[in-house]
Amino acid sequence: MNLVERVREVLPPKYRELAKFLVVGGSSWVVDSGLFLILSHTILDEKVITSKIISILVSTIFSYILNREWSFSHRGGRERHHEAMLFFLVNGIGLLLNLVPLWISHYLIGISQPDYSRLTVSVADFVSGSIIGTLIGMAFRFWAYRRFVFPDELSSADEQQGTGGEPPVRAGS
Repeated sequence: MNLVERVREVLPPKYRELAKFLVVGGSSWVVDSGLFLILSHTILDEKVITSKIISILVSTIFSYILNREWSFSHRGGRERHHEAMLFFLVNGIGLLLNLVPLWISHYLIGISQPDYSRLTVSVADFVSGSIIGTLIGMAFRFWAYRRFVFPDELSSADEQQGTGGEPPVRAGS
């Protein structure tokens, strides 16, 4: 029995969506954090906020594809272009929420060079931007995806017909 089958066996169905969301989020976090560290220590050395914005945008595109096709594949309720627009709007708000701790660390508390060592600034940036900011953004995103982006559970008949994300046809619509 492989790991996925074992998890399915142990995890109650109502928590599977959250588990998938967390796997996608963890993968996106690796993309975000890795790209942020590379950018903020190389070509965007003095532009930490710009580095974080770019890394979040790249990881958001990655996240949309995985969430749409795996985490929330059994949900729909919106036309694909509306769903994508809402996803990126929610992630825009999530981006701002993610940046708040980093901004506070740099500009309100003042943890930046030359007042602190490069190691101290890097650790503070990582903790505030990649841990605290990510946790705040993640909680908001999970709630907003379920509430606004992927609002309806698709029935098994919808999934078998291949609507997979397209809204069910409703009378009078």
